Amino acid sequence: MLKAGVIAVQGDVAEHADAVRRAADRHGESCTVEIVRTAGVVPDCDLLLLPGGESTTISRLLADEGIDEEIRAFAAAGKPMLATCAGLIVASSDAKDDRVATLDLLDVTVDRNAFGRQADSFETALDVTGLDSPFPAVFIRAPAIDEVGPDVEVLATVDGRPVAVRQGAILGTSFHPELTDDSRIHGLAFFE
Repeated sequence: MLKAGVIAVQGDVAEHADAVRRAADRHGESCTVEIVRTAGVVPDCDLLLLPGGESTTISRLLADEGIDEEIRAFAAAGKPMLATCAGLIVASSDAKDDRVATLDLLDVTVDRNAFGRQADSFETALDVTGLDSPFPAVFIRAPAIDEVGPDVEVLATVDGRPVAVRQGAILGTSFHPELTDDSRIHGLAFFE
């Protein structure tokens, strides 16, 4: 039985929990979900999800609760992680904003709100490496990746800008895969 931890300081916690359960079922795996609001839970998890929200707030709350160091240790152990939207910003090596204390897990530079404000949100059928058909990607105040390091694989782009990347066991997306009924991004992150 796998244990998935969903960092719950902000963001779509219930939606990610549902998506990872559906992805596990689709791959014949058993998975329980732990909601992570305090230190001490992450070390016992097999999978980890870092949802969106507001990146400056997320980074501050992770540090305040001592969860940031546990996430770094989790990643250093090579365990799989999915970081979405603001989670991607927090997981990056450079958010181009000193107010965000990044975790330096993905060797990427991120442009916050690159696709505009809330009113500029959009959905697109996105070709993602590893998926056999386009994914219905939902972009809400989404970041884009400006630069990727040599060990980062770009899995998808929009207008030539990376919006899904993988480095080792960590998958990061600019979009919100949890806001659809399609759990294939969660499957790609954890079960393929």
